[in-house]
Amino acid sequence: MVNPDTVRNIVGIIGNVISFGLFLSPMPTFYMIWKKRAVEHFSAVPYVATLLNCMMWVLYGLPIVHPNSILVVTINGVGFVLESFYLTMFLIYSTKAQRIKVGMYLLCEIVFMAVVISCVLTLAHTHEKRSMIVGILCIIFGTCMYAAPLSVMKRVITTKSVQYMPFFLSLTNFLNGVCWSIYASIHFDINLIIPNGLGALFGAIQLILYGIYCRNKVEEMNEDVKEKEAEYGEIQMQRGINHPNTTG
Repeated sequence: MVNPDTVRNIVGIIGNVISFGLFLSPMPTFYMIWKKRAVEHFSAVPYVATLLNCMMWVLYGLPIVHPNSILVVTINGVGFVLESFYLTMFLIYSTKAQRIKVGMYLLCEIVFMAVVISCVLTLAHTHEKRSMIVGILCIIFGTCMYAAPLSVMKRVITTKSVQYMPFFLSLTNFLNGVCWSIYASIHFDINLIIPNGLGALFGAIQLILYGIYCRNKVEEMNEDVKEKEAEYGEIQMQRGINHPNTTG
């Protein structure tokens, strides 16, 4: 008979791999931001929400709060480092107004985490109480992380364009939610099931939207190519007028 703990560990390792892919999925977006030296219409909200979510899950998985959750700690620790990098890039290439807004978000998160850690360690003296308090917060902020792209989904529906909704981020969100929901179901953990179940749902909706509007993205790219070709043709024409061929 298969040991449930073994299955849980295997699913947890797969979840770590998928989560790592989730945390890496914005890399193409930030490469584009780096090349353009501007964040344009990309939102910092998903990355701010994910950073807070990672901090909460690291706290939840610590032995002093919820023992035997090392897989939760390791992947969210990696996520914390990567999200910090993304937000640093965002701050570098955003406008002054955007920079101030994101900076305020981050300051609020730091203060909030300091208050939570202090209260949990000083007021709750058992693993059960600490797990319950931090777990409730993880449900709230885990749901916020998965729900953060809703603003982008609204933009997709309004503009009928998926230009600012990265496909791999949506895909990995969906797979990550499914995998961790399975992990939490083996040894029932409601704190993991609720946010990750919602994550799978939101990820599925994003993929459906991408499937509906991805053709518009191809048409937009074709239009951009046509515009560039037209601009190039005009430039060449102007060169011909300004520098007529004098041979012959």
